[in-house]
Amino acid sequence: MSVRVPRPLLFLPLAILAGCASGGATRPGKAATPEVNALYDRMNQASKGYESSIDQARRGDTPQAAQTRKQALDQLKDASARCGLTPGCDPQRFAAVFDRLLRLKDGSFIEGEDADDTEQGAEVGAQPGDTSGAVAVGALPQAQRSVTMLRGQQFSDMMVMNGPVKAALEMWLTQLRPNLMDAYVNYQMMRYKMWPAYKKADLPEALLFGIMAKESGGKVHAVSRSGASGPLQFMYATGLRFGLSNADGFDQRFDPTMAAQANAEYIDEQLGAFNNNLEMTLAAYNGGEGRMRRIAAGSPGASFYDPQIYGQMSAETRDYVPMVLAAAWLFLHADSYHLKWPKIDGEAGQIVLKRPASLSELTVCLGSAEDMPQGWFRTLRNLNPRLDPQVSQPVGARLEVPKQLEKAYASSCGDGPWPILASDLHNAVKIIAPPPPAATSAALASGPSPSSSPKSSGSSSKSYTVRRGDTLVSIARKSSCADVEDIAKINGLKGHALRVGQSIRVPVCR
Repeated sequence: MSVRVPRPLLFLPLAILAGCASGGATRPGKAATPEVNALYDRMNQASKGYESSIDQARRGDTPQAAQTRKQALDQLKDASARCGLTPGCDPQRFAAVFDRLLRLKDGSFIEGEDADDTEQGAEVGAQPGDTSGAVAVGALPQAQRSVTMLRGQQFSDMMVMNGPVKAALEMWLTQLRPNLMDAYVNYQMMRYKMWPAYKKADLPEALLFGIMAKESGGKVHAVSRSGASGPLQFMYATGLRFGLSNADGFDQRFDPTMAAQANAEYIDEQLGAFNNNLEMTLAAYNGGEGRMRRIAAGSPGASFYDPQIYGQMSAETRDYVPMVLAAAWLFLHADSYHLKWPKIDGEAGQIVLKRPASLSELTVCLGSAEDMPQGWFRTLRNLNPRLDPQVSQPVGARLEVPKQLEKAYASSCGDGPWPILASDLHNAVKIIAPPPPAATSAALASGPSPSSSPKSSGSSSKSYTVRRGDTLVSIARKSSCADVEDIAKINGLKGHALRVGQSIRVPVCR
Protein backbone atom coordinates (compact mmCIF):
# COMPACT_ATOMS: atom_id res chain seq x y z
CA MET A 1 0.00 0.00 0.00
CA SER A 2 1.12 3.57 -0.54
CA VAL A 3 2.51 5.61 2.31
CA ARG A 4 -0.18 7.95 3.61
CA VAL A 5 0.53 11.51 4.63
CA PRO A 6 -0.40 11.96 8.30
CA ARG A 7 -3.09 14.43 9.35
CA PRO A 8 -0.62 17.24 10.23
CA LEU A 9 0.39 17.59 6.58
CA LEU A 10 -3.24 17.99 5.63
CA PHE A 11 -3.49 21.02 7.92
CA LEU A 12 -0.18 22.51 6.86
CA PRO A 13 -1.63 24.57 3.98
CA LEU A 14 -3.94 26.31 6.47
CA ALA A 15 -0.96 27.40 8.50
CA ILE A 16 0.73 28.62 5.34
CA LEU A 17 -2.35 30.56 4.29
CA ALA A 18 -2.48 32.13 7.73
CA GLY A 19 1.11 33.19 7.23
CA CYS A 20 0.21 34.75 3.88
CA ALA A 21 -2.53 36.76 5.57
CA SER A 22 -0.51 38.13 8.47
CA GLY A 23 3.16 38.06 7.53
CA GLY A 24 5.27 39.93 5.03
CA ALA A 25 8.06 38.65 2.84
CA THR A 26 11.54 40.05 3.01
CA ARG A 27 11.89 42.88 0.51
CA PRO A 28 14.49 42.43 -2.23
CA GLY A 29 17.88 43.69 -1.16
CA LYS A 30 17.04 43.52 2.54
CA ALA A 31 18.84 40.85 4.57
CA ALA A 32 16.71 38.45 6.59
CA THR A 33 16.78 38.83 10.37
CA PRO A 34 18.27 36.12 12.58
CA GLU A 35 14.72 35.15 13.65
CA VAL A 36 13.68 34.63 10.03
CA ASN A 37 16.82 32.66 9.19
CA ALA A 38 16.19 30.43 12.20
CA LEU A 39 12.72 29.62 10.86
CA TYR A 40 14.15 28.84 7.43
CA ASP A 41 16.71 26.52 9.08
CA ARG A 42 13.91 24.68 10.88
CA MET A 43 12.03 24.41 7.59
CA ASN A 44 15.07 22.84 5.89
CA GLN A 45 15.63 20.43 8.78
CA ALA A 46 11.98 19.36 8.65
CA SER A 47 12.25 18.75 4.91
CA LYS A 48 15.34 16.58 5.39
CA GLY A 49 13.60 14.72 8.19
CA TYR A 50 10.67 13.92 5.95
CA GLU A 51 13.02 12.63 3.24
CA SER A 52 14.70 10.44 5.86
CA SER A 53 11.31 8.97 6.76
CA ILE A 54 10.84 7.95 3.13
CA ASP A 55 14.20 6.14 3.13
CA GLN A 56 13.24 4.39 6.37
CA ALA A 57 9.93 3.29 4.86
CA ARG A 58 11.70 1.88 1.84
CA ARG A 59 13.99 -0.12 4.11
CA GLY A 60 10.91 -1.57 5.81
CA ASP A 61 11.38 0.24 9.12
CA THR A 62 7.76 1.36 9.24
CA PRO A 63 7.48 2.30 12.95
CA GLN A 64 10.62 4.46 12.84
CA ALA A 65 9.53 6.00 9.54
CA ALA A 66 6.20 7.02 11.04
CA GLN A 67 7.89 8.59 14.07
CA THR A 68 10.46 10.49 11.97
CA ARG A 69 7.75 11.71 9.61
CA LYS A 70 5.55 12.93 12.46
CA GLN A 71 8.44 14.85 14.04
CA ALA A 72 9.34 16.44 10.69
CA LEU A 73 5.78 17.50 9.96
CA ASP A 74 5.22 18.87 13.45
CA GLN A 75 8.41 20.92 13.08
CA LEU A 76 7.38 22.20 9.66
CA LYS A 77 3.86 23.08 10.83
CA ASP A 78 5.17 24.97 13.85
CA ALA A 79 7.77 26.87 11.83
CA SER A 80 5.23 27.85 9.17
CA ALA A 81 2.81 29.11 11.83
CA ARG A 82 5.59 31.20 13.41
CA CYS A 83 6.54 32.54 9.99
CA GLY A 84 3.13 34.19 9.75
CA LEU A 85 3.86 36.08 12.98
CA THR A 86 7.44 37.07 12.12
CA PRO A 87 8.05 40.24 10.05
CA GLY A 88 10.13 39.57 6.96
CA CYS A 89 9.41 35.84 6.80
CA ASP A 90 8.27 34.60 3.38
CA PRO A 91 5.44 32.03 3.75
CA GLN A 92 5.79 31.13 0.06
CA ARG A 93 8.96 29.24 0.96
CA PHE A 94 6.93 26.97 3.19
CA ALA A 95 4.33 26.52 0.46
CA ALA A 96 7.08 25.43 -1.93
CA VAL A 97 8.36 22.89 0.57
CA PHE A 98 4.84 21.57 1.10
CA ASP A 99 4.41 21.10 -2.68
CA ARG A 100 7.73 19.28 -2.91
CA LEU A 101 6.82 16.94 -0.04
CA LEU A 102 3.57 16.07 -1.79
CA ARG A 103 5.52 15.12 -4.87
CA LEU A 104 7.91 13.04 -2.79
CA LYS A 105 4.94 11.33 -1.16
CA ASP A 106 3.49 10.64 -4.65
CA GLY A 107 2.31 7.13 -3.71
CA SER A 108 5.14 5.78 -5.83
CA PHE A 109 6.77 3.52 -3.24
CA ILE A 110 4.67 0.48 -2.52
CA GLU A 111 5.49 -2.05 0.21
CA GLY A 112 9.03 -0.70 0.38
CA GLU A 113 9.59 -0.67 -3.39
CA ASP A 114 9.48 2.06 -5.99
CA ALA A 115 6.38 1.88 -8.16
CA ASP A 116 8.59 2.27 -11.21
CA ASP A 117 10.19 -1.07 -10.37
CA THR A 118 6.91 -2.78 -9.45
CA GLU A 119 5.93 -5.37 -11.99
CA GLN A 120 2.60 -4.24 -13.46
CA GLY A 121 2.26 -7.22 -15.76
CA ALA A 122 -0.76 -8.31 -17.72
CA GLU A 123 -3.00 -8.15 -14.68
CA VAL A 124 -3.40 -4.38 -14.95
CA GLY A 125 -6.22 -3.71 -17.36
CA ALA A 126 -6.69 -7.41 -18.15
CA GLN A 127 -9.62 -8.05 -20.43
CA PRO A 128 -12.58 -10.26 -19.49
CA GLY A 129 -11.85 -13.85 -20.32
CA ASP A 130 -8.08 -13.47 -20.12
CA THR A 131 -7.02 -16.47 -18.05
CA SER A 132 -3.27 -16.22 -18.54
CA GLY A 133 -2.62 -16.04 -14.81
CA ALA A 134 -3.98 -12.51 -14.64
CA VAL A 135 -5.36 -11.08 -11.45
CA ALA A 136 -8.81 -9.51 -11.67
CA VAL A 137 -8.60 -5.74 -12.06
CA GLY A 138 -10.85 -5.11 -9.07
CA ALA A 139 -8.60 -7.21 -6.82
CA LEU A 140 -5.48 -5.08 -7.24
CA PRO A 141 -4.55 -2.51 -4.60
CA GLN A 142 -5.44 0.98 -5.81
CA ALA A 143 -1.85 2.22 -5.63
CA GLN A 144 -0.65 -0.58 -7.88
CA ARG A 145 -3.40 0.17 -10.37
CA SER A 146 -2.13 3.71 -10.97
CA VAL A 147 0.83 4.02 -13.29
CA THR A 148 2.45 7.37 -12.59
CA MET A 149 4.95 7.60 -15.43
CA LEU A 150 4.88 9.71 -18.56
CA ARG A 151 7.60 8.86 -21.07
CA GLY A 152 9.97 7.74 -18.34
CA GLN A 153 9.31 10.73 -16.09
CA GLN A 154 7.39 10.73 -12.83
CA PHE A 155 3.98 12.22 -13.47
CA SER A 156 4.40 14.14 -10.22
CA ASP A 157 7.60 15.75 -11.51
CA MET A 158 5.70 17.13 -14.49
CA MET A 159 3.04 18.74 -12.31
CA VAL A 160 3.49 22.46 -11.76
CA MET A 161 1.65 23.26 -8.54
CA ASN A 162 1.06 26.91 -9.42
CA GLY A 163 -1.86 29.24 -8.87
CA PRO A 164 -4.11 27.96 -11.69
CA VAL A 165 -3.65 24.32 -10.65
CA LYS A 166 -4.28 25.10 -6.99
CA ALA A 167 -7.41 27.06 -7.95
CA ALA A 168 -8.54 24.05 -9.98
CA LEU A 169 -7.93 21.75 -7.00
CA GLU A 170 -10.15 23.98 -4.89
CA MET A 171 -12.86 23.97 -7.57
CA TRP A 172 -12.89 20.16 -7.74
CA LEU A 173 -12.96 19.91 -3.95
CA THR A 174 -15.81 22.41 -3.50
CA GLN A 175 -18.32 23.35 -6.19
CA LEU A 176 -17.47 20.46 -8.51
CA ARG A 177 -16.97 17.83 -5.84
CA PRO A 178 -20.20 15.94 -6.74
CA ASN A 179 -19.13 15.96 -10.40
CA LEU A 180 -15.71 14.60 -9.45
CA MET A 181 -17.18 11.79 -7.37
CA ASP A 182 -19.62 10.83 -10.12
CA ALA A 183 -16.77 10.84 -12.64
CA TYR A 184 -14.75 8.51 -10.41
CA VAL A 185 -17.62 6.03 -10.06
CA ASN A 186 -18.31 6.12 -13.80
CA TYR A 187 -14.65 5.62 -14.62
CA GLN A 188 -14.19 2.68 -12.28
CA MET A 189 -17.19 0.94 -13.84
CA MET A 190 -15.70 1.43 -17.33
CA ARG A 191 -12.08 1.02 -16.33
CA TYR A 192 -11.64 -2.40 -17.91
CA LYS A 193 -12.78 -0.92 -21.22
CA MET A 194 -10.66 2.26 -21.18
CA TRP A 195 -7.47 1.64 -19.18
CA PRO A 196 -5.87 -1.03 -21.44
CA ALA A 197 -5.40 1.49 -24.28
CA TYR A 198 -3.56 3.89 -21.98
CA LYS A 199 -1.44 1.14 -20.45
CA LYS A 200 -0.44 -0.06 -23.91
CA ALA A 201 0.56 3.50 -24.84
CA ASP A 202 2.57 3.87 -21.59
CA LEU A 203 0.43 6.79 -20.45
CA PRO A 204 -0.60 7.51 -16.83
CA GLU A 205 -4.01 6.30 -15.81
CA ALA A 206 -4.43 9.47 -13.78
CA LEU A 207 -4.21 11.49 -16.99
CA LEU A 208 -6.99 9.45 -18.58
CA PHE A 209 -9.18 10.06 -15.55
CA GLY A 210 -8.36 13.78 -15.52
CA ILE A 211 -9.34 14.23 -19.16
CA MET A 212 -12.53 12.20 -18.77
CA ALA A 213 -13.55 14.01 -15.57
CA LYS A 214 -13.23 17.40 -17.24
CA GLU A 215 -14.65 16.42 -20.62
CA SER A 216 -17.76 14.39 -19.79
CA GLY A 217 -17.70 13.25 -16.18
CA GLY A 218 -17.76 9.71 -17.50
CA LYS A 219 -21.07 10.05 -19.36
CA VAL A 220 -20.54 8.03 -22.50
CA HIS A 221 -23.32 9.72 -24.47
CA ALA A 222 -22.34 13.30 -23.59
CA VAL A 223 -22.56 15.79 -26.47
CA SER A 224 -21.31 19.37 -26.17
CA ARG A 225 -22.86 22.44 -27.79
CA SER A 226 -20.03 22.41 -30.32
CA GLY A 227 -20.75 18.80 -31.30
CA ALA A 228 -17.90 17.12 -29.40
CA SER A 229 -19.18 13.69 -28.37
CA GLY A 230 -18.46 10.72 -26.17
CA PRO A 231 -16.69 10.20 -22.83
CA LEU A 232 -13.58 11.95 -24.17
CA GLN A 233 -15.42 14.49 -26.33
CA PHE A 234 -14.01 14.08 -29.83
CA MET A 235 -15.07 16.43 -32.58
CA TYR A 236 -16.29 14.47 -35.58
CA ALA A 237 -13.35 15.26 -37.89
CA THR A 238 -10.75 14.52 -35.22
CA GLY A 239 -12.49 11.30 -34.23
CA LEU A 240 -12.62 10.19 -37.85
CA ARG A 241 -8.88 10.80 -38.12
CA PHE A 242 -8.32 8.32 -35.28
CA GLY A 243 -10.74 5.65 -36.45
CA LEU A 244 -14.01 6.81 -34.87
CA SER A 245 -16.64 6.73 -37.59
CA ASN A 246 -20.38 6.14 -37.91
CA ALA A 247 -20.90 2.41 -38.32
CA ASP A 248 -24.39 1.00 -38.87
CA GLY A 249 -25.93 4.14 -37.42
CA PHE A 250 -23.77 4.09 -34.28
CA ASP A 251 -21.41 6.97 -33.57
CA GLN A 252 -18.22 5.25 -32.40
CA ARG A 253 -17.21 8.28 -30.38
CA PHE A 254 -19.71 6.95 -27.82
CA ASP A 255 -17.83 3.65 -27.47
CA PRO A 256 -15.60 3.95 -24.35
CA THR A 257 -13.07 1.38 -25.57
CA MET A 258 -12.66 2.97 -29.00
CA ALA A 259 -12.69 6.50 -27.58
CA ALA A 260 -9.91 5.65 -25.11
CA GLN A 261 -7.85 4.09 -27.90
CA ALA A 262 -8.28 7.19 -30.08
CA ASN A 263 -7.47 9.48 -27.17
CA ALA A 264 -4.30 7.55 -26.32
CA GLU A 265 -3.17 7.79 -29.95
CA TYR A 266 -3.91 11.51 -30.03
CA ILE A 267 -2.07 12.23 -26.76
CA ASP A 268 0.88 10.13 -27.93
CA GLU A 269 1.02 12.03 -31.21
CA GLN A 270 0.89 15.45 -29.56
CA LEU A 271 3.44 14.56 -26.89
CA GLY A 272 5.79 13.81 -29.76
CA ALA A 273 4.97 17.12 -31.41
CA PHE A 274 5.46 19.14 -28.20
CA ASN A 275 8.55 17.35 -26.89
CA ASN A 276 6.58 15.58 -24.11
CA ASN A 277 5.21 18.86 -22.78
CA LEU A 278 2.03 17.72 -21.06
CA GLU A 279 0.40 21.13 -20.67
CA MET A 280 0.95 21.98 -24.36
CA THR A 281 -0.48 18.60 -25.33
CA LEU A 282 -3.61 19.13 -23.27
CA ALA A 283 -3.99 22.62 -24.68
CA ALA A 284 -3.84 21.14 -28.18
CA TYR A 285 -6.50 18.58 -27.26
CA ASN A 286 -8.81 21.34 -26.11
CA GLY A 287 -8.00 24.24 -28.42
CA GLY A 288 -6.68 22.50 -31.54
CA GLU A 289 -3.18 21.29 -32.34
CA GLY A 290 -2.77 23.69 -35.27
CA ARG A 291 -3.36 26.76 -33.15
CA MET A 292 -1.21 25.42 -30.33
CA ARG A 293 1.72 24.68 -32.64
CA ARG A 294 1.59 28.18 -34.11
CA ILE A 295 1.61 29.72 -30.64
CA ALA A 296 4.45 27.47 -29.46
CA ALA A 297 6.50 28.19 -32.58
CA GLY A 298 6.38 31.90 -31.74
CA SER A 299 8.02 31.33 -28.35
CA PRO A 300 10.37 28.32 -28.61
CA GLY A 301 11.14 26.70 -25.28
CA ALA A 302 8.53 28.67 -23.35
CA SER A 303 6.30 26.79 -20.91
CA PHE A 304 2.53 26.77 -21.12
CA TYR A 305 2.32 29.22 -18.21
CA ASP A 306 4.77 31.67 -19.78
CA PRO A 307 2.85 34.91 -20.45
CA GLN A 308 3.84 34.70 -24.13
CA ILE A 309 2.00 31.38 -24.38
CA TYR A 310 -0.61 31.62 -21.65
CA GLY A 311 -1.78 35.04 -22.79
CA GLN A 312 -2.65 33.72 -26.26
CA MET A 313 -4.79 30.85 -25.00
CA SER A 314 -8.55 31.14 -24.95
CA ALA A 315 -10.17 31.44 -21.52
CA GLU A 316 -11.56 27.93 -22.01
CA THR A 317 -8.10 26.41 -22.61
CA ARG A 318 -6.53 28.35 -19.73
CA ASP A 319 -9.18 26.76 -17.53
CA TYR A 320 -9.08 23.33 -19.17
CA VAL A 321 -5.40 22.46 -18.69
CA PRO A 322 -5.16 23.03 -14.91
CA MET A 323 -8.56 21.41 -14.36
CA VAL A 324 -7.40 18.21 -16.07
CA LEU A 325 -4.11 18.22 -14.15
CA ALA A 326 -5.87 18.86 -10.84
CA ALA A 327 -8.32 15.99 -11.38
CA ALA A 328 -5.42 13.70 -12.31
CA TRP A 329 -3.52 14.77 -9.19
CA LEU A 330 -6.51 14.08 -6.96
CA PHE A 331 -6.89 10.65 -8.56
CA LEU A 332 -3.45 9.82 -7.17
CA HIS A 333 -3.46 11.83 -3.95
CA ALA A 334 -6.99 11.99 -2.60
CA ASP A 335 -5.85 11.38 0.98
CA SER A 336 -3.62 14.46 0.88
CA TYR A 337 -6.66 16.67 0.26
CA HIS A 338 -9.09 15.16 2.77
CA LEU A 339 -10.86 13.39 -0.09
CA LYS A 340 -11.96 9.77 0.08
CA TRP A 341 -12.79 7.85 -3.07
CA PRO A 342 -15.63 5.33 -2.80
CA LYS A 343 -14.77 1.66 -3.07
CA ILE A 344 -15.95 0.52 -6.48
CA ASP A 345 -15.93 -3.04 -7.79
CA GLY A 346 -15.82 -2.58 -11.54
CA GLU A 347 -15.05 -6.16 -12.51
CA ALA A 348 -16.63 -7.03 -15.86
CA GLY A 349 -19.71 -9.21 -15.89
CA GLN A 350 -22.56 -10.21 -18.18
CA ILE A 351 -26.22 -11.12 -17.94
CA VAL A 352 -28.48 -13.02 -20.34
CA LEU A 353 -32.01 -11.66 -20.33
CA LYS A 354 -34.63 -14.10 -19.04
CA ARG A 355 -37.43 -11.81 -20.19
CA PRO A 356 -37.59 -8.85 -22.59
CA ALA A 357 -36.35 -5.66 -20.94
CA SER A 358 -34.89 -2.27 -21.79
CA LEU A 359 -32.03 -0.66 -19.90
CA SER A 360 -34.58 1.64 -18.27
CA GLU A 361 -36.62 -1.33 -17.04
CA LEU A 362 -33.50 -3.05 -15.72
CA THR A 363 -32.63 0.12 -13.81
CA VAL A 364 -36.00 0.07 -12.08
CA CYS A 365 -35.95 -3.62 -11.15
CA LEU A 366 -32.33 -3.47 -9.93
CA GLY A 367 -33.13 -0.52 -7.68
CA SER A 368 -30.25 0.35 -5.34
CA ALA A 369 -28.70 -3.12 -5.48
CA GLU A 370 -25.15 -3.43 -4.18
CA ASP A 371 -25.49 -0.15 -2.26
CA MET A 372 -25.72 2.10 -5.32
CA PRO A 373 -27.93 4.98 -4.08
CA GLN A 374 -28.08 6.71 -7.46
CA GLY A 375 -29.14 3.51 -9.24
CA TRP A 376 -27.60 1.74 -12.21
CA PHE A 377 -28.92 3.65 -15.23
CA ARG A 378 -25.67 5.49 -16.03
CA THR A 379 -23.56 2.37 -15.63
CA LEU A 380 -25.84 0.24 -17.82
CA ARG A 381 -25.80 2.91 -20.53
CA ASN A 382 -22.04 3.36 -20.35
CA LEU A 383 -21.34 -0.36 -20.63
CA ASN A 384 -23.87 -0.88 -23.44
CA PRO A 385 -23.45 2.31 -25.49
CA ARG A 386 -24.99 0.92 -28.67
CA LEU A 387 -28.37 0.25 -27.05
CA ASP A 388 -31.22 2.73 -26.86
CA PRO A 389 -32.20 2.69 -23.18
CA GLN A 390 -35.90 2.80 -24.04
CA VAL A 391 -35.88 -0.08 -26.54
CA SER A 392 -36.73 -3.51 -25.17
CA GLN A 393 -34.09 -6.18 -25.76
CA PRO A 394 -35.26 -9.74 -26.48
CA VAL A 395 -34.96 -12.85 -24.32
CA GLY A 396 -31.44 -14.25 -24.66
CA ALA A 397 -29.82 -10.87 -25.29
CA ARG A 398 -26.44 -10.51 -23.57
CA LEU A 399 -25.72 -7.26 -21.77
CA GLU A 400 -22.53 -6.06 -20.13
CA VAL A 401 -22.89 -5.25 -16.44
CA PRO A 402 -20.58 -5.05 -13.42
CA LYS A 403 -20.05 -8.60 -12.20
CA GLN A 404 -21.60 -7.72 -8.86
CA LEU A 405 -24.95 -7.22 -10.63
CA GLU A 406 -25.16 -10.76 -11.99
CA LYS A 407 -26.68 -12.11 -8.78
CA ALA A 408 -28.82 -9.02 -8.29
CA TYR A 409 -30.31 -9.50 -11.76
CA ALA A 410 -31.04 -13.17 -11.12
CA SER A 411 -32.78 -12.44 -7.82
CA SER A 412 -34.66 -9.23 -8.73
CA CYS A 413 -35.22 -9.02 -12.46
CA GLY A 414 -35.93 -12.54 -13.70
CA ASP A 415 -39.19 -13.09 -11.86
CA GLY A 416 -41.21 -11.50 -9.10
CA PRO A 417 -42.82 -8.08 -8.65
CA TRP A 418 -39.95 -5.78 -9.68
CA PRO A 419 -39.76 -6.61 -13.39
CA ILE A 420 -43.55 -6.39 -13.56
CA LEU A 421 -43.44 -2.94 -11.96
CA ALA A 422 -40.63 -1.86 -14.28
CA SER A 423 -42.56 -3.02 -17.35
CA ASP A 424 -45.75 -1.30 -16.18
CA LEU A 425 -43.97 2.02 -15.64
CA HIS A 426 -42.10 1.76 -18.92
CA ASN A 427 -45.21 1.05 -20.98
CA ALA A 428 -47.06 3.88 -19.22
CA VAL A 429 -44.34 6.31 -20.28
CA LYS A 430 -44.78 5.20 -23.87
CA ILE A 431 -48.55 5.84 -24.07
CA ILE A 432 -48.77 9.08 -22.09
CA ALA A 433 -48.31 12.12 -24.32
CA PRO A 434 -49.25 15.79 -23.98
CA PRO A 435 -52.59 16.60 -25.61
CA PRO A 436 -52.38 18.25 -29.03
CA PRO A 437 -53.08 21.97 -29.22
CA ALA A 438 -56.73 22.87 -29.71
CA ALA A 439 -57.62 22.73 -33.39
CA THR A 440 -59.24 25.73 -35.06
CA SER A 441 -62.51 25.41 -36.92
CA ALA A 442 -60.66 26.00 -40.18
CA ALA A 443 -58.27 23.17 -39.39
CA LEU A 444 -61.12 20.85 -38.50
CA ALA A 445 -62.84 21.68 -41.78
CA SER A 446 -59.77 21.07 -43.88
CA GLY A 447 -58.68 17.93 -42.03
CA PRO A 448 -55.13 16.96 -41.01
CA SER A 449 -52.17 18.07 -43.07
CA PRO A 450 -50.73 15.26 -45.20
CA SER A 451 -47.29 16.07 -43.77
CA SER A 452 -48.39 15.87 -40.13
CA SER A 453 -46.41 13.51 -37.94
CA PRO A 454 -48.16 10.41 -36.52
CA LYS A 455 -47.54 11.73 -33.02
CA SER A 456 -49.33 15.04 -33.16
CA SER A 457 -51.38 17.09 -35.54
CA GLY A 458 -49.66 20.16 -34.09
CA SER A 459 -46.42 19.52 -35.99
CA SER A 460 -45.39 18.86 -39.57
CA SER A 461 -42.35 17.16 -40.99
CA LYS A 462 -39.79 17.68 -43.67
CA SER A 463 -37.47 15.40 -45.56
CA TYR A 464 -33.88 15.05 -44.36
CA THR A 465 -31.05 13.12 -46.00
CA VAL A 466 -28.73 11.38 -43.55
CA ARG A 467 -25.12 12.52 -43.85
CA ARG A 468 -21.93 10.94 -42.60
CA GLY A 469 -21.60 11.47 -38.86
CA ASP A 470 -25.34 11.94 -38.27
CA THR A 471 -27.07 10.20 -35.37
CA LEU A 472 -30.66 10.45 -34.22
CA VAL A 473 -29.42 12.52 -31.29
CA SER A 474 -27.79 15.12 -33.54
CA ILE A 475 -30.73 15.19 -35.93
CA ALA A 476 -33.23 15.59 -33.09
CA ARG A 477 -31.40 18.69 -31.90
CA LYS A 478 -32.32 20.39 -35.15
CA SER A 479 -36.04 19.98 -34.41
CA SER A 480 -37.66 22.02 -31.67
CA CYS A 481 -40.74 19.83 -31.38
CA ALA A 482 -39.54 16.22 -31.44
CA ASP A 483 -37.06 13.97 -29.70
CA VAL A 484 -35.18 10.84 -30.73
CA GLU A 485 -38.15 8.56 -30.07
CA ASP A 486 -40.45 10.72 -32.19
CA ILE A 487 -38.15 10.55 -35.20
CA ALA A 488 -37.63 6.81 -34.75
CA LYS A 489 -41.40 6.17 -34.64
CA ILE A 490 -42.22 8.40 -37.61
CA ASN A 491 -39.68 6.57 -39.75
CA GLY A 492 -40.19 3.07 -38.36
CA LEU A 493 -36.54 2.86 -37.29
CA LYS A 494 -35.60 -0.12 -35.20
CA GLY A 495 -32.55 0.18 -32.99
CA HIS A 496 -32.09 3.77 -34.22
CA ALA A 497 -29.97 2.52 -37.14
CA LEU A 498 -29.20 5.04 -39.89
CA ARG A 499 -27.31 4.81 -43.13
CA VAL A 500 -25.67 7.54 -45.17
CA GLY A 501 -27.98 8.78 -47.95
CA GLN A 502 -31.13 7.55 -46.25
CA SER A 503 -34.13 9.90 -46.50
CA ILE A 504 -36.12 10.34 -43.29
CA ARG A 505 -38.89 12.61 -42.04
CA VAL A 506 -38.02 15.09 -39.31
CA PRO A 507 -40.77 16.89 -37.33
CA VAL A 508 -40.85 20.67 -37.70
CA CYS A 509 -43.04 22.89 -35.52
CA ARG A 510 -45.55 25.04 -37.35
